[in-house]
Amino acid sequence: MKKILLPIDFSKPSEYAAKMANKIALKTKATVYLIHMIELPSGIVDMGIGNKFSIPESMLYLRKTKEKILKFKEKFFDENIVVEYYIKLNNPFEGIKKYADKINVDLIIMGSKGHSEFEEIIIGSNTEKVVRTSKIPVIVVKRDSKKYKLKNLVFASNFKLENKEVFRKFLNFANAFDSKIHLLKVNTPSNFESTFNVKQKIKDFINEYELPKYSINIYNDTSVEKGILNFTREKNADLIALSTHGRSGISHLFTGSVTKNLSKKALKPMFTVKV
Repeated sequence: MKKILLPIDFSKPSEYAAKMANKIALKTKATVYLIHMIELPSGIVDMGIGNKFSIPESMLYLRKTKEKILKFKEKFFDENIVVEYYIKLNNPFEGIKKYADKINVDLIIMGSKGHSEFEEIIIGSNTEKVVRTSKIPVIVVKRDSKKYKLKNLVFASNFKLENKEVFRKFLNFANAFDSKIHLLKVNTPSNFESTFNVKQKIKDFINEYELPKYSINIYNDTSVEKGILNFTREKNADLIALSTHGRSGISHLFTGSVTKNLSKKALKPMFTVKV
């Protein structure tokens, strides 16, 4: 892991994401790229053009923004970490996606603006759009991660072949922290598989990978989200990893309001990759 992209808007969630980025960069010696997006009002082509900005006002705004970024960098990043920063004039979602591809980042870390609910990630937010469409791994952080050690990780999946690439990317991340991986398949009354069959499916799924520390877990619960939540609590896990699907995001794993219910309560960081 060499490059981490961290979109910031100077909010509390941005600060939580920065602490996570700092933790990961210290361990992996990755370069962190801070990016702040300025979404221009309709009809304004560039800063200094249009009837709502003058050139002096634009230059002052950019200078103040740069000062805020430098203070942000100094406050949240260890002096040994290489941190680059950029101010881009773009729609946040499009800008993040474009810049991530341009510099070929290995990981995107974003804060969630949801406080107790996940709807602001799942419905309509820039974070949700990045999560839903990114082939690059995304970590979503909802609260201060200073206590997270990233040693105890849950990979929740149906362990179908389409998730192999997701697992490979997750494994690259987990190996950097010498983490123990808890492979989790949740059985529900409407989608039940025998323990023998699930264990064999998981063993076949991980057969080509080297996992020094892992456990195979079949957890029975009334719903997938309750199973993930209850299992994560029992293991006191530091992070939950899930695959996402293009149109419906994380919710492709579940039905109805499951994603909302899971994410309202799952305040642990969530690692996602689009299938």
